[in-house]
Amino acid sequence: MTALPPLHGLRILDASRLLPGPAATRILADLGADVVRVDHPDVVRGDLTRMTPPFAVTTTEGAPVDDAQGFAFIALNHGKRSVAIDLREPAGVERFLGLASEADVVLESFRPGTLDRLGAGWDAIHAVNPATILCSITGYGQHGPSAAQAGHDIGYLARAGVLGHSGEPDRPPLPLGVQVADLAGGALPAVVGILAALRERDGAPGAPGSGLGQHVDVSMTDASRALFQLDGAAVMAGHEAARGAAPLGGAAIACYRTYACSDGHVTLGALEPKFWRAFCAGLGRDDLLAHPGASPASPEGREIESIFATRTRHEWAAFAAEHDCCLEAVLTPAEAFAAARAAAEQGAMPATLAVPTTDGGTIDAPAPGVRFSRSPLAEPAAAPRTGEHDALPSPWITATNPEALA
Repeated sequence: MTALPPLHGLRILDASRLLPGPAATRILADLGADVVRVDHPDVVRGDLTRMTPPFAVTTTEGAPVDDAQGFAFIALNHGKRSVAIDLREPAGVERFLGLASEADVVLESFRPGTLDRLGAGWDAIHAVNPATILCSITGYGQHGPSAAQAGHDIGYLARAGVLGHSGEPDRPPLPLGVQVADLAGGALPAVVGILAALRERDGAPGAPGSGLGQHVDVSMTDASRALFQLDGAAVMAGHEAARGAAPLGGAAIACYRTYACSDGHVTLGALEPKFWRAFCAGLGRDDLLAHPGASPASPEGREIESIFATRTRHEWAAFAAEHDCCLEAVLTPAEAFAAARAAAEQGAMPATLAVPTTDGGTIDAPAPGVRFSRSPLAEPAAAPRTGEHDALPSPWITATNPEALA
């Protein structure tokens, strides 16, 4: 018997846009879920990532504008299907609710109350199928004084305290290079919440399920604040969480920080004494053993900085291979993917997926970073054009609906 992906047969109707919602359904689709996107019929008013350069697929003269697809859109939406629905029209709401009645999960990212005003919110979905789960990803949650406020990743991190805890103490807060609130505060909590709601609905041996869906409310600000797993309780008890590189609220210290080397930067994470000992032994500097907590401004801190400056990243990587001390070179994204591809050839987890495109080519997209001992991941397929699957008897691709396998 051919093994199937873990979430094979799960149906998800995705009415979200941009990053948090599509990233959540990207994870679920990689695990085998059947995801149908709800796209606005006018591509210009639809998901901006579709038309965000650089483009993997470019349009030709006279072709529909949405024949073009950006790399970001393909990475987030490959293997999903698309129906074009205008939720401002009664016929669009009717079609949306018809698909919702067939779905296990509906995911949306409108401002709170938007779907309700359109007649397509939680009450309407629950009425057409009490077993359907609705997951809403918003900046500030469905309730409270800021629920209707607009925002983006950087603002959610600011409100959550994450941005104010980032960067060096004497410099402005430093936004990270990835969208932490959108992904760690939005997409991942949504996936966890959806899977938990499915488990509660469907039950388990010895724990009968309710058979009912529920509304999963994900606040990107609150979920980002919850990332303070090490510092949060101490902060609420009145302790200060100093900005800097060290965990547990400390400022940058010698054993846990970034260092400039001769051609870039490296990181050292030798928190445990055994790793600090290995680092000092590799340097032949037993005089530094007593100073893992040295500040950058201390004589010992400046001495260690001068040592790092004498070698390249490659030389420090070779040092780390010989001396197990939690030292890593700081890579660019391109370098990171190249290194991960090389590691995958030696048995490490795959770094990329070869994803077909609508023009007959392929691109490499990030792999999900998880694998199973028995179950495969979903086979990559092209990202959809807007409304590409409107003409099918049903857009669902699940095995229980073979007509949709065209």
